[in-house]
Amino acid sequence: MQAWISQWRRQLTRIGISLAIILFFLTHLVGWVDVSLIRQLEALTYDARLNLTLPETVDKRIVIIDIDEASLAAEGRWPWDRDKLRKLVDVLFDHYQIRVLGFDVVFAEKDENPILKQLEGLIADPAYQALTPALERIRPLLDHDKVFAEGLQGRPVVLGYYFNQDSSRSVSSGALPLPVFPAGSFPKNSLSFKSASSYGGNIPVLQQAAAAGGFFDNPTTSIDGVFRRVPMLQEYQGAVYESLSLAVARLYLRQPVRAIFAKGFGIGKNYNGMEWIGLGQHKIPVDADAATLVPYRGRQGSFPYVSATQVLNQTVPGDVKLKGTIALIGTTAPGLLDLRNTPVQKIYPGVEIHANLVSAILDDRFQHRPAYTLGAELVILVVIGLMLALILPLLNSVWSTLFAFTVFAVTVILNLMVWQYSNFVLPLASPLLLIMVLFMHNTSYGYFVESRSKRQLGGLFGQYVPPELVEEMSKDPQRYSLQGERREMTVLFSDVRGFTTISEGLNPEELSDLMNAFLTPMTEVIHQYRGTIDKYMGDAIMAFWGAPLNNPDHARFALEAAMAMDARLQEIQEQFAERGWPPIKVGIGLNTGEMNVGNMGSAFRMAYTVLGDAVNLGSRLEGLTKQYGVTIIVSEYTRNAVADFVYRELDRVRVKGKDKPVVIYEPIGKQSELSQEVLDELILYRNGLEHYRAQRWDQAELQFLNLQKAYPQRLIYKVYCDRISHFHVQPPGTQWDGVYTHTTK
Repeated sequence: MQAWISQWRRQLTRIGISLAIILFFLTHLVGWVDVSLIRQLEALTYDARLNLTLPETVDKRIVIIDIDEASLAAEGRWPWDRDKLRKLVDVLFDHYQIRVLGFDVVFAEKDENPILKQLEGLIADPAYQALTPALERIRPLLDHDKVFAEGLQGRPVVLGYYFNQDSSRSVSSGALPLPVFPAGSFPKNSLSFKSASSYGGNIPVLQQAAAAGGFFDNPTTSIDGVFRRVPMLQEYQGAVYESLSLAVARLYLRQPVRAIFAKGFGIGKNYNGMEWIGLGQHKIPVDADAATLVPYRGRQGSFPYVSATQVLNQTVPGDVKLKGTIALIGTTAPGLLDLRNTPVQKIYPGVEIHANLVSAILDDRFQHRPAYTLGAELVILVVIGLMLALILPLLNSVWSTLFAFTVFAVTVILNLMVWQYSNFVLPLASPLLLIMVLFMHNTSYGYFVESRSKRQLGGLFGQYVPPELVEEMSKDPQRYSLQGERREMTVLFSDVRGFTTISEGLNPEELSDLMNAFLTPMTEVIHQYRGTIDKYMGDAIMAFWGAPLNNPDHARFALEAAMAMDARLQEIQEQFAERGWPPIKVGIGLNTGEMNVGNMGSAFRMAYTVLGDAVNLGSRLEGLTKQYGVTIIVSEYTRNAVADFVYRELDRVRVKGKDKPVVIYEPIGKQSELSQEVLDELILYRNGLEHYRAQRWDQAELQFLNLQKAYPQRLIYKVYCDRISHFHVQPPGTQWDGVYTHTTK
């Protein structure tokens, strides 16, 4: 009971630490503790899943008009004159018949035409008053901003601009387009997404001429600077404005923008329940920042690219079809600083990010990570955490590794299935990190805490008992020590017969090999039957049962070990013969009784051993085996402790150094395993023994002579025949108790 309580106390401690780890992860989840490592790992796992599932196809519905190095070389440095941009717009709509045009650039300043400045100077000069009407007629032609605005008028063109979230930059410039949701469309404090403090817009004449405007800044860029998500809406002074990609898609689909709130959360609740942005039948999933994950199609080149100079010169390759497409004007020239870091490519054109978003809107191809994903992550962490916390402490190192790896793999597979087939982005880094942390905790706890007890016990008892017993003892290490105590145990002594003769016939190397080949399997048998090796004494082995691990059935284990040693010795005799070694015979003595056990010795050397009269008797019994011609002799105390075995009563003896006689036996085996011939022989033997002890010498001699003739290999029958011959001459007297006193060891 005490061992069970001790074991469960350790298990509860381990589980308690696991629960604390789970709680730590949950505090990060709810924002009480910010662990940047988890956020960084989550970003990396998102990138890995994204790259693993990229469509890697080209969407020809969207064409990027690239202000590339070739265009800058042919048309001059950026920014170009607005009349050139007017020509670009005219060619795209009139010649190539595109459907919608988006500018991933902002026209924040007026186009300063030097000729127009000179003209205005002439008009102001009285000397040129007569030319004023003519100069006024050509003046509009030289106002490139107005020319460009006229080219935008009445066409589905979206101009880009940007917002500032930095409150220190509160000065705005240019003009804003009309918001998609005017101020007051939503109750105060009902929306929590990004709010701008200022903006940088297009000059009014251009923005007023364009059909729409869309912001291209990204205040939701990850901490590592990677464009994983972008806001589709931003708030400025209560009004809500659309992104460039949303505005382009809106003009292309000719559908108004709708805010779709999660079921159960309507306008008026103090919660950002906006889950989707609607464009007709199309829906864009958004998070609490009104941002969506960028659904990249692949690396740069997922959309056709056309050099802007080719459009101006109407030399677009024939394999690029512009008619009915969405054209996005942007730049890949490094000097124009519109290259971004994305999960699919470190240097990626910003204009292609907008193209990916427009394409996904048209195809309804978005990954969804709504605000309530937080609840899903909480459930995942709790389920996985509790499962590991409760199961890992019950498993050994191999099974705990397999179990943790299985949970890890299943988590990844299920997460990928949800990603691929449901388009939901469930958290992956935090569950995987939790699995690894809990596994490492349990492994280290098992090694540094629980295995410490095993190492301590192994240091104390490792040279005496097998590892599996050390493992069992470690469940309640407080119960075991090297201090001396007295308890009932069983001791075994084993010795090789004729070892001196054997050693004389072998050189030292061969003798060493022979002893190793003999002692190793004998030790394996003793360990197999939960015995404790006391010592090796040359060719002899001393072992005991019942300590340090308490074993109420110590006598049975010792007896079965002795018989298994005899059987194992017969098996290795063939190996000895093959190596030219002589056959080995052993004698084994067993006795059960009270013994002193503990660490005993001197200040110079200590050993865990047993002492006492019961130990000495076991040693004497081993010495008697050669006189009775048997391999194993057990005392009456061992025989009584294992009563279900069949024994041959060898004698009643008084061993050297002992006054009290003891009955000794040879164990034969379990009755169910013995043949009828063996059982009949034992009956005849017992009859002869009864005649012998009753001093009926003639009947006893006749019985033993018949047995000796039938079983000449049994020395015990000759022993009794010789004694009877002696007693015929010198009778023991009427007071004889049948005990034979041995005067030698």
